[in-house]
Amino acid sequence: MFHLGWFYSKGFGPKAWKHRWAGPESSVRDFTKPDNAVFLAQAMERAGFDYLMIEDSSNVPYTYQGSHNAYLEHSVDTPKLDPTVLATYVAMGTKRLGCVVTCSTTEYQPFMLARKFNALDHVSDGRIGWNIVTGSNDGGAQNYNRDKQWPHDERYDMADEFLDVCHRLWRSWDDDALVLDLEKGVFADGDKVHPIDHHGKYYKVRGPLSAPPMPQGSPVLCQAGGSARGQRFAGTWAETIIAAPRGVEAMKAFRANVRAAAVEQGRDPDSIKLMFLISPIIDETVERAKERQQMRYDDAERDLDFGLASLSRGTGIDFSQFDLDAPIPHLESNGHQSSARALEGKILRDVLRYQRALECVPLAGTADSVAAEMDELMQEVGGDGFLLMDSYHSRRYITEITDGLVPALQKRGLTRTAYEHERFRDNLMAF
Repeated sequence: MFHLGWFYSKGFGPKAWKHRWAGPESSVRDFTKPDNAVFLAQAMERAGFDYLMIEDSSNVPYTYQGSHNAYLEHSVDTPKLDPTVLATYVAMGTKRLGCVVTCSTTEYQPFMLARKFNALDHVSDGRIGWNIVTGSNDGGAQNYNRDKQWPHDERYDMADEFLDVCHRLWRSWDDDALVLDLEKGVFADGDKVHPIDHHGKYYKVRGPLSAPPMPQGSPVLCQAGGSARGQRFAGTWAETIIAAPRGVEAMKAFRANVRAAAVEQGRDPDSIKLMFLISPIIDETVERAKERQQMRYDDAERDLDFGLASLSRGTGIDFSQFDLDAPIPHLESNGHQSSARALEGKILRDVLRYQRALECVPLAGTADSVAAEMDELMQEVGGDGFLLMDSYHSRRYITEITDGLVPALQKRGLTRTAYEHERFRDNLMAF
């Protein structure tokens, strides 16, 4: 058996607003409401998914052509509302599904973040996770009192200290500190609540946290860094990893590197659930699914500004400077370094058409044929499951996955048919 999750790409913002099956205009205009995410989460829960991961970034990008115009015209990674607000609606609309929220260690302070996730875990009855990002775009830094991001590897050094502080805050109340003795009039035992008095290189935090321990003790930790430093960070902290290497051999290598990093940190590598990104297309026949796949490629090639703007935001490099029909040169990036390196030497037009999506392998066919391919992939590559995604999905796409593909996986005994536990971490570690 393997796990399933959903990568809610482009965060709390518009989805299939200009594509086929976008829905009526009224639903397109309601992108600021939680309805789409709650519909998705409830469908996922019926299908036994482990978690919904809500992506985020907190600036209107301007890297492509030095302007935000293309980003706003095409809705490229903008607008996005605060994902922590959306998470509360997802939690209230479900009973077992985990919800992972993206928050940046270069935009929050440790106490603020530790307090926020403590509250989210309480209101969700132990079903919250944190996708740890370190910030990658100077535009984001400029919204938080800085001119540019810290150097790539130093951001991970900061994040190590940040995580250490957060865990100490989450443990600053003993498990039995909350007394609630009505007869004696004692609410909590002050001797069992402890300041942490942290004075580090990057942070100073007195503590203790201003709330009792959360149901899970700490949020489930998710991470997606593909660089060497990012993988070392993942080996130290992550409990589930978003993985986007392309092709079977790259998937094998990525998994081996992460597991080796975990062993170096004294961790059991099986305690880290590695989830490979896929964007399968499901239809009644293989031929119809392949036609839709070709339409996806053709749409990407026609929408050049969209693709170039998206690549520019992720890497922090303006791709308008490069020839569409020439190999991409060596790229120096302080943003997503692994993404930038993966582009080098490829023809830019081919990248825009076939490789801009994050999927590890392209999958298109009937529910049964794609389920068989996923089975073969997991047997060959190893790993722990798949993260489904379509950045601009429609409700039709959601249903094709949760009510079409997943039953085919369940018939093969590959995914759960019922949740084993009430809390997120327990379900994630159940197998």
